[in-house]
Amino acid sequence: MAVVVALAFVFLVMFPVPSPVRALSSNYYDHTCPHLESIVAGAVKKAMSNDKTVPAALLRMHFHDCFIRGCDASVLLNSEGKNKAEKDGPPNISLHAFYVIDEAKKALETSCPGVVSCADILALAARDAVFLSGGPTWDVPKGRKDGRISLATETRQLPAPTFNISQLQQNFAQRGLTIEDLVALSGGHTLGFSHCSSFQNRIHKFNATVDVDPTMQPLFAAKLRSVCPAHNEAKNAGSPLDSSNLVFDNAYYKLLLQGKSIFSSDQALLTTPKTKALVSKFASSQEAFEKAFVTSMIKMSSLSGGQEIRLDCRVVR
Repeated sequence: MAVVVALAFVFLVMFPVPSPVRALSSNYYDHTCPHLESIVAGAVKKAMSNDKTVPAALLRMHFHDCFIRGCDASVLLNSEGKNKAEKDGPPNISLHAFYVIDEAKKALETSCPGVVSCADILALAARDAVFLSGGPTWDVPKGRKDGRISLATETRQLPAPTFNISQLQQNFAQRGLTIEDLVALSGGHTLGFSHCSSFQNRIHKFNATVDVDPTMQPLFAAKLRSVCPAHNEAKNAGSPLDSSNLVFDNAYYKLLLQGKSIFSSDQALLTTPKTKALVSKFASSQEAFEKAFVTSMIKMSSLSGGQEIRLDCRVVR
């Protein structure tokens, strides 16, 4: 069966809103695939040894998967012919490291064929990416199923880097996620890199009066402007999301309070008393951040998804 995709822009679309999966269990594969977690961790470690950007890529991939139709590995599906899948939607063009999931799946199909979903592999890989970058670990509830639908147009549901706090709160609330989840999961920006296009709005022609977002620390803004000029033509130009972007820590929140955040959506967390208080809390305590992040990750990764076990993570049969 071909991947179901979007062929035209639709102005009014009723999108399915994910809900928590009911039958997830930390020991779901204990008898059917006992070496699952070590196999996935091995694939992540191997990839990290060759490419330090892999952890950020896997964490972002999992997030983008769960926010569209739940955690069903639909983000992994390839486009076919004129059919455009999620991974080729504008917000997902820069996703990479799909091969890590492929390698883990290949090993698992040898060890326990037809048993482990691609969605569970991605959830585990995201957890391992955080832990292997110096962050916390946690028991990942398992038992997700893979979806058969992947629509590029549905990537419009993803929270954009230009969102204000109201848009962010609404986007998360539609998925049963709270303000606390929003601030904690935003801390995932401690890993990674952004291309200029995602923050150009803050450093050039911010509004009719000023060129640069006045909430940005001036020297920081000047540095970003030097890397990303107004008519930037360097495809790979951009900035790390925080000063220690290969280490999972709470530097993201500290920099946010200093006016050194990258996205408008990051800065938005300082625009309400409740979200600002959480930013301050996490900036002052790595332990508090990690505890909240784990809770929110488990909650987000439990959003309902598909119906089957895909044998090839990139193709629906």
